[in-house]
Amino acid sequence: MADELLDLLDYRRRVRDLYGEVRALRERDARAAHQRWRAVRDELFRSHPQSALPPEGRAAFRGLPYRDYDPAFAFTAVVRPLPRERYDVDTSTGGVIRFVRFGAVDLPIGTLEVLWLDEYSGGVFLPFRDATSGRTTYGGGRYLLDTAKGADLGSIGDALILDFNFAYHPSCVYDARWVCPLAPLANRLTAAVEAGELV
Repeated sequence: MADELLDLLDYRRRVRDLYGEVRALRERDARAAHQRWRAVRDELFRSHPQSALPPEGRAAFRGLPYRDYDPAFAFTAVVRPLPRERYDVDTSTGGVIRFVRFGAVDLPIGTLEVLWLDEYSGGVFLPFRDATSGRTTYGGGRYLLDTAKGADLGSIGDALILDFNFAYHPSCVYDARWVCPLAPLANRLTAAVEAGELV
């Protein structure tokens, strides 16, 4: 058990380090940052003990599929405050996880609510579904920010960097042993976000 928890600690450190590297590189070269993000994620999936892939699927793993980087899906947005509201978000296993809605971001492709994980240490969480969900991406949605796990593209002033080229699938897509919150109804875009990770 201790080894498993230390592996998880190492995995989260690596993800945080990766996003730190991506934030710095993205300012100079967003495409290069995207390539680096993809390469490190593939290596973590292929070889890390806490990979989302089941152990028996790692040897044959050849990399995650993504769309090419498209700057049309890179935005910055100030969080528009909303009355704080606690609510349960459905999970991939039929359970719920408690979040607090505290704001929204208004983007050219639609509006998304920004959530706070209502657990010890917390974190900003921004899941979404779009017109690709259930077709070329997971039907339960993808994640853009999950700061509790280190997935954070940063800010410019008081505006969040919301680059959908870095959208990724929750771990439950790869192995049902993982419990993943799904994008709530308020975070369903009618637009097709043709960016980020594919199934």
